Amino acid sequence: MRHPRTVMSAVVGLGFGLAAALGTAPAIASSPAPAPAAPAAQAGYTAQAGSHEDAAANKAFFEAVVKSVAEKRAANPGAQAVTIVYSTASAPSFRTQIASSAQIWNSSVSNVRLQEGSNPDFRYYEGNDSRGSYASTDGHGNGYIFLDYAQNQQYNSTRVTAHETGHVLGLPDHYSGPCSELMSGGGPGTSCTNAYPNATERSQVNSLWQFGFAAALARQSS
Repeated sequence: MRHPRTVMSAVVGLGFGLAAALGTAPAIASSPAPAPAAPAAQAGYTAQAGSHEDAAANKAFFEAVVKSVAEKRAANPGAQAVTIVYSTASAPSFRTQIASSAQIWNSSVSNVRLQEGSNPDFRYYEGNDSRGSYASTDGHGNGYIFLDYAQNQQYNSTRVTAHETGHVLGLPDHYSGPCSELMSGGGPGTSCTNAYPNATERSQVNSLWQFGFAAALARQSS
């Protein structure tokens, strides 16, 4: 996706847009996205000017999420499926799309699960931003996904949300990919409505959370 900011270690800032899902966009955000405490790596839904398709930034976003989860799950290192908790309190207009994207990922992979709840590992925010939608992290274990009103009216909003959530799970942007590739984001154009990861993306996420999380737990206990 094209717009800067980071969330977790493997992906930073993704942006997407959807015209049909939201109807008229709210005039203001219910809660502004937090300002990063340090320079943030970001990735947007589209590859526009100012975006950062940076491997290190993508990695930082994913690692921030893993660190947050590992700190809470170190007491149960034998768990097969890792649960990532998210909050939609600051993105009420997108609750339906967020729930759909979580269901899509939960039905697509087996080593990690997304669940709404308290004490979240990351949060969703909504509002207006010229950079569009993106995933962002401050590099200190704090990550969030920002969903831009205008972009989510231009592109399929569930695809945008699932794409940005893919960053949380460790996947980078790949704008040159086909519509069948979720992480191609806005690359295939506004007519692309696919919100499901392909076989390669599913395999990558399962591998990351099978081996990457185990390594994170090892570091926590050392």
